[in-house]
Amino acid sequence: MPGPRITSGERVTLRTLESEDLPFVQRGSANPEIRYPLGTPLRNQEQIDLPTEDDDTDQFLVCLDGDDAGPGQPDEDDVERIGVVSVADADWRRPELGYWLVPEIHGEGYGRESVALVIDYVFRTYDHPAVGAIAFDFNDASRGLLESLGFTEEGRIRKDRFIDGAYRDTIQYGLLREEWRGNGE
Repeated sequence: MPGPRITSGERVTLRTLESEDLPFVQRGSANPEIRYPLGTPLRNQEQIDLPTEDDDTDQFLVCLDGDDAGPGQPDEDDVERIGVVSVADADWRRPELGYWLVPEIHGEGYGRESVALVIDYVFRTYDHPAVGAIAFDFNDASRGLLESLGFTEEGRIRKDRFIDGAYRDTIQYGLLREEWRGNGE
């Protein structure tokens, strides 16, 4: 069952990622529509990491909550899992965002809302001047999402990763705290 609610937006809820969510995470990360744009290797459930006390990654399960889903651990029938958003390295350097959503809901704005909630979380939780993210040159949807939230392209690593039969460029994005929603949070 999904974990407790961390925060909610208009349509999505971010919950803690629990061991019961591993089948969903593995199924999602094994999907070529998700795995190739992320550039991640195929992993089984035992190879997928859940956050631990010593881990410096915050991971959130992105859910669509039903009317009966409360702030605690809801029943399986009260939530629909639609993705994962993570914040890596926040304890020691600029936090780096990672995210994916199931293909069935792509283009409906859930990704933008989920990532915006995590940006709010990062700037409330950590004293960093900026947050970063990467996208591959061919991932127009991810690049568009980041740019729509105010991220600026900061650099390009040419032919950085071998993905789906070709070397691809990695594009680094950054968002300064004072740029986030123009309020200098």
